Formats: sequence, structure tokens, C-alpha cells
Amino acid sequence: MKNRLKLLRVERNWTQAELGDQLGVSRQAVIALETEKHDPSLDLAYRIAALFGRPVEEIFENPHALPPA
Repeated sequence: MKNRLKLLRVERNWTQAELGDQLGVSRQAVIALETEKHDPSLDLAYRIAALFGRPVEEIFENPHALPPA
């Protein structure tokens, strides 16, 4: 799933390990999300959105979403 996670992390000068600590996940999990190898669980996506103070839709792009009517 395309996302802006790396950009948001770098804007705050956080390492992948620091972001992982804040989210309660490993650095490897952060890497997998940033490189789009794994999609976050719904819970993790909401925790990420809350941490950055942005809606989930601003961080993650759902390729299966229907276009607005």
C-alpha cells in the first residue's frame, strides 16, 4: 500500500527505530511499511495517523478504494 510514512518520519527527524518505539513495533516493521512490503493492520494504521495528527487517508493510499461519486 502506497504511503507517506517515510516522508512524515523524516520531517520529524526520527529514525526508523524511534518511530517503531513510539508505535510499539520493531524497526524492521517500520522498514517493511516504508518500503510497501507489508500493509499495516487497521489498528496500526490508526496509531500511525494519531501519532502524526493526520487522517489515515492522508498517510495511506488504498488502491482498492472506489472513486468518489
